[in-house]
Amino acid sequence: MVSIFSKKLAVASLVTFVSIAPLQAQTESDPWEGFNRAMFSFNETIDRAAIKPLAQGYKFVTPELAQTGVSNFFDNLKGMRNFANNLLQGKVHNAFEDVARFTFNTTFGLVGLIDVATPMGIAKHDEDFGQTLGYWGMPSGPYVVLPFMGPSSVRDTVGMVPDWYLNPIVYIDDRATRNSLQALRLIDTRARLLEAERMISGDRYSFIRDSYLQRREFLVRDGDVRVSFDETDF
Repeated sequence: MVSIFSKKLAVASLVTFVSIAPLQAQTESDPWEGFNRAMFSFNETIDRAAIKPLAQGYKFVTPELAQTGVSNFFDNLKGMRNFANNLLQGKVHNAFEDVARFTFNTTFGLVGLIDVATPMGIAKHDEDFGQTLGYWGMPSGPYVVLPFMGPSSVRDTVGMVPDWYLNPIVYIDDRATRNSLQALRLIDTRARLLEAERMISGDRYSFIRDSYLQRREFLVRDGDVRVSFDETDF
């Protein structure tokens, strides 16, 4: 339930990226569009009814400093996931930076509430197993919208499984604590994307699908996306 809208709405923040490095719309990667649109509508209904109002309320009543601390905390929890996937991709230097960030932020940053690593010049990375599979050469496969989980692809859906086991929250024995942290993570993610959501234009489904696929390609290639232009475009 943690990722219910984190992927679906994160793509909205990519409008700037899309305008800078446009890629061809990847509608050919959406052979299951009928099913996907139904799941998209289902997720949107849940979002409007519950998740978005909770996120708006959280953002309204929570001081900005506290919101930053919560976001830092959950970002820090990705440290071991980033480390493992960088290592699997042979990016040893990045992997050691991930360990350093996690260590300093967990200890000196009060379990990650304060990001002390960035001012120290330790770079932040964002890697997951879906990206690792892409790095190894596995194609994205068809686009798919998962109920409760949002946009994905066959490759990224497979990648969710090992990433789940690299999430420290799932190892908390107390169910109430574990569920509370999962819920807070969901609300924090949704609150961070309230502003970005306003940049979605046109058909929401198509915009989110195309932006998601473009962003994933961008991440798998570490930003090395070559754009070819047809002479008729000029």
